[in-house]
Amino acid sequence: MPIDANAIQLISRSGGVEFGVKVVPGASRDAIVGVLGDALKIAVSAPPEGGKANAAVTRALARALGVKDACVTIVAGTTQARKRVQVVGLTEAEFRQRVGDPNGKNAAT
Repeated sequence: MPIDANAIQLISRSGGVEFGVKVVPGASRDAIVGVLGDALKIAVSAPPEGGKANAAVTRALARALGVKDACVTIVAGTTQARKRVQVVGLTEAEFRQRVGDPNGKNAAT
């Protein structure tokens, strides 16, 4: 089932985009699972302790969006389930295309 990437609120930032994510730690696998309100919902298998879930989020998003891990940064909410993430190297159109890809390439596994 494709993800409605148009529902995600994006903010253009220097050389990239910023958006909200809702993280579900302790899942069976790392994957983008949908949209919650105006945020991207992502499940990660890592526990929410010692920054493990945050590291899993950045890795999973980098894989799903086809960018290097270093291009994905959590800019707010590091200790909360709702976070703000910045991805450099992507336009809004590229982000929406990659997240909403109906061929399943948006699965972060």
